[in-house]
Amino acid sequence: MEKIRLQKIIADCGYCSRRKAEEFIQKGKVKVNGHPAKLGDKATVKDEITVCGERLNRPRRKNHVYLMLNKPRGYVTTVSDELDRKCVMDLLEGVGERVYPIGRLDKNSEGLLLFTNDGKFANSVMHPSKHISKTYRVTVRPDINDDQLITLSSGMEIDGYKTQPATVNVLSKEQGRVVLLITIKEGRNRQIRRMCEAVGRKVLALHRSKIGSIGVKDLEIGKWRYLTAKEVEQLIK
Repeated sequence: MEKIRLQKIIADCGYCSRRKAEEFIQKGKVKVNGHPAKLGDKATVKDEITVCGERLNRPRRKNHVYLMLNKPRGYVTTVSDELDRKCVMDLLEGVGERVYPIGRLDKNSEGLLLFTNDGKFANSVMHPSKHISKTYRVTVRPDINDDQLITLSSGMEIDGYKTQPATVNVLSKEQGRVVLLITIKEGRNRQIRRMCEAVGRKVLALHRSKIGSIGVKDLEIGKWRYLTAKEVEQLIK
């Protein structure tokens, strides 16, 4: 009987992403047949798997769901929060299936956030080898010069890691503030904020406007909608 890695099983059931599943395994929140699992473990269809004490039912669903949310500030990107903060899931009223966010935006950021219950799709969108672009409208202060723009666009070292080249354009300048359009092809934790901080600029506002060719322009802040079949295809092609 074929054995499959636990994080893939959990993601394919729509419980959470593979990355989040790995976190659950490392924290000892996943059990197989009552025994704590470790990263790298596999299971079969006959094994009983629990995540955070909840039994995983397979197959969990037949229908895959893909949707986008225009995330407002003040919401954390998680399915639930131990600190009782507002979660993005609170905004998905009317979604009939259990979904989870693909990637994340930090609490003070807003804009495009994708959700699904399709583990294969989520992994495809997040995997670094896909090089799916992410575009942000970023307001910084007080100003920015050509050397700083070159540093941001050329790649820079953050905590021992060299970021990939980015596309950086100045949209507007006012007294004490500049609006930038930054496109990256990776998605490390708080990357845009940390890039700007590394060149001495303070981020006042951050809005993700696009993932790949999918934009959030016509969606009201705090609202969600399903992705079209064409949009799903564009993200995984």
